[in-house]
Amino acid sequence: MKNPMDRQLEKRLSDRAVAIGRAGEIGAFGELVEMLRSSSANARRLSASALGKLAWLGVDQAAAVAALAPVARRDPHPQTRQYAIKALKAYGAAAQQCLHDLQDMAGNSAEKDYIRRDAAAAVAFIEEAVRIQTAAAERRCQRCNARVTAEEYARSEQVFQRVFCDRCFDEVFLARRNFETQVEINKTVEARDGTVVQSAGERRIADWLTAHGIAYRYDAKFRIIAEFQIRPDFYLPELDVYIEYWGLDTPQYKMSMYKKQMLYQQEGKRLISIHPPDLSSLDGLLTAKLRHHGFHP
Repeated sequence: MKNPMDRQLEKRLSDRAVAIGRAGEIGAFGELVEMLRSSSANARRLSASALGKLAWLGVDQAAAVAALAPVARRDPHPQTRQYAIKALKAYGAAAQQCLHDLQDMAGNSAEKDYIRRDAAAAVAFIEEAVRIQTAAAERRCQRCNARVTAEEYARSEQVFQRVFCDRCFDEVFLARRNFETQVEINKTVEARDGTVVQSAGERRIADWLTAHGIAYRYDAKFRIIAEFQIRPDFYLPELDVYIEYWGLDTPQYKMSMYKKQMLYQQEGKRLISIHPPDLSSLDGLLTAKLRHHGFHP
């Protein structure tokens, strides 16, 4: 069992890794590489994640790939390997040397499903980056039609699943960040488990899930189809079910709702839609719908 000092050290290392990644502190590259050797699986996992976030900021890509590759192959903690795989993906063509290992992971039935999935995604992304780099394919920005470089393409594809030049990337990134900031500002209602949501209706849903012992993720980003990334109100990982609370009734909101519902349908995702009138019978509605997806109250 860890003593209190061990836990304090683990928290300090983990918090530091997160801070480096968020700040894009490329000067702390060596510190992250050192943390990959930590005895703490959580510190190693978060260090790998932070290294992935530095991929587009001028860090030594060859050195980063060399540090991440052995972690992806043989770290004893599966989630640490998963994060290292995701980080390698961020380095695109620079991670070409890892393709064989990633292909082996993707095809190995003994691996965790999420490792196989993310390894396959990394293979596809790296192969595409290599193809673009090799063929010097001409691609144009979807906003201004300017020609984009291989680096610009890989960067925008990784973040937005769209093709943008650097100038448009920065503009879109700023607009997206402002939107996400506004969403965070709107989160003022606290659910029973401490999750802060945007409305009383969402709190009712969160409290129902908590009361029934159903784990959920609130307002997390999910790339559910090849071209779009959405933020479902609730995702239930144990049941693989999405819940959306459609709380407004304006024309613009309804158009967005219909588009989002279509995306779920196109990808074959399990979606439960809840509207304000449903709240009065929420218990029966959710019990009935979730029972179809493996929930046993």
